[in-house]
Amino acid sequence: MSMLACSYSGYWISDLLNDNYILRTPQQVLAIIVGIILGLLIGFVVGGPVGRLTVNIFDELELAFHKASGINILFGFGGALAGLVAATFPSIALFRFGYPGSVASVVLFLLSGFIGARIGIIKRSELSVIFKVSPSFALSGESRAIILDTSVIIDGRIVDIARAGFLDGIMLIPRFVLSELQAIADSADALKRSRGRRGLDVLNAIQQLDNAGIEITDEDFPEIMNVDDKLTALAKKTGAPLATNDFNLNKVAVIQGVKILNINELAGALKPVVLPGEDMRINITRAGKEPEQGVGYLDDGTMVIVERGKKKIGSQVTVVATSVLQTPVGKMIFSELSEERPET
Repeated sequence: MSMLACSYSGYWISDLLNDNYILRTPQQVLAIIVGIILGLLIGFVVGGPVGRLTVNIFDELELAFHKASGINILFGFGGALAGLVAATFPSIALFRFGYPGSVASVVLFLLSGFIGARIGIIKRSELSVIFKVSPSFALSGESRAIILDTSVIIDGRIVDIARAGFLDGIMLIPRFVLSELQAIADSADALKRSRGRRGLDVLNAIQQLDNAGIEITDEDFPEIMNVDDKLTALAKKTGAPLATNDFNLNKVAVIQGVKILNINELAGALKPVVLPGEDMRINITRAGKEPEQGVGYLDDGTMVIVERGKKKIGSQVTVVATSVLQTPVGKMIFSELSEERPET
């Protein structure tokens, strides 16, 4: 393609020279032939790099579209279209200035389209509210919406999970959850006030992510007074999963058929698996409930109970896991001192 384009360019330049009578009739055919040959040679030289560059550009575009969510593509396209429309009238005036005006008009169109697309993607949450894009529409795209409750917002780990790419798309914040969070942030109690403000900071952090955004939904259930019951009803109506750390809400919602994303369960699933017989290095920090027991913790917070470890409080020791107990609140590892384990 590059060789054909360059050869045609050579022909066009030669023909332009002929139209201006720079060349005489015997020279015209030769000029056209020379122009075509030069165009082919230039195309042969630059065709490879240009072709590879073109392929790379299209590959990057394909990869970008593959990663982008449907809602981002929609608002990006809408923003680009709005930018092109906005550039139409200034471009009409620029065309009156001849060739420089035409070049400026093309540049204006490109910049306006790009800026409009970026604004559409960055401000998609606000635009979805203005144009009444429903939560069910967000659910029909490539990435699903997730309803966040107050506990998971204040917890804050949802931001790191989304930033790592494990969650993306729209995160639905019901207006009644936002009001509850605001009430906590305005509390007279210093601890509650700190937790509430942390939750608001978490929402701001989510809005800054490229792969996620926040949509405030005014969907409410006036006949339901309890916030947990409202969240369950909203999740059932929209079909969106509910992210929560509330143990009781988790149980009640699951009974009613709501899909739950529990951050604590996720954290537990990501803890390293410890099998009986494995060695561990821990610090024994306190005495256990049983006589002579010591208690230490792994880096992920898992409790390790050490038989006859009380005498090692304050020391770092090597222990051998003997059994692992799974409880509703996490894992407990029972172990004994490696130095006291009988050799086999």
